[in-house]
Amino acid sequence: MLIAGFPAGAWGTNCYLVAPAAGEECVIIDPGHQAAPGVEEAIRKHRLKPVAVVLTHGHIDHVASVVPVCGAHDVPAWIHPEDRYMMSDPEKGIGRTIGMPLMGELTVGEPDDVKELTDGAKLDLAGLELTVAHAPGHTKGSVTFGLPESADIPPVMFSGDLLFAGSVGRTDFPGGSMDDMLESLARVALPLDDSTVVLPGHNDYTTIGQERATNPYLRQAAAGRQGHSAVDAPRRGM
Repeated sequence: MLIAGFPAGAWGTNCYLVAPAAGEECVIIDPGHQAAPGVEEAIRKHRLKPVAVVLTHGHIDHVASVVPVCGAHDVPAWIHPEDRYMMSDPEKGIGRTIGMPLMGELTVGEPDDVKELTDGAKLDLAGLELTVAHAPGHTKGSVTFGLPESADIPPVMFSGDLLFAGSVGRTDFPGGSMDDMLESLARVALPLDDSTVVLPGHNDYTTIGQERATNPYLRQAAAGRQGHSAVDAPRRGM
């Protein structure tokens, strides 16, 4: 299995290229702000052929390079329908003042071919089976992508901004909800095996086992799942 990742743009959002091996077809996850040059460099380095772009959510720092990347390789983009509008109108997703000055010149809009993600769907792309889990909280249409265990890697969850290294995604953007975030953590993250590697949007990878031990949000989600109140969960704002 090949997973090539790099941070891109003003917000350092991680973009991933995933393939069964070098020299084969690949899927591109979250080509955000200024990600296109890094995508092309990874394609050349590993001799990859993109077949699709898949998006964990619609915020501009995760989708800003979708149009040029899809156009360059004539591939579709997959996104949850709740977040699709953000590709054409990013200010509705993050507000008029938060973050937009960092982005500079942008090519907003949809690529020619957009396909919609659904909860529980299994995407057979590039010889991979990606399992989609709808995980609202950071946005209404946030999803995670799961890869099963293989001969050379443990199971993997590409979490977007649901869960990353001791924290969770912001919930102060339009459509954000801490209650939804905790429910998504309980439903999507808690059932995973401890060995599952988490590849988040803005940090190095961790595992679900490490998150269970150290992440206050995951502990709060577990408490809520056992029937306790989630009202006093940590609230991550600005």
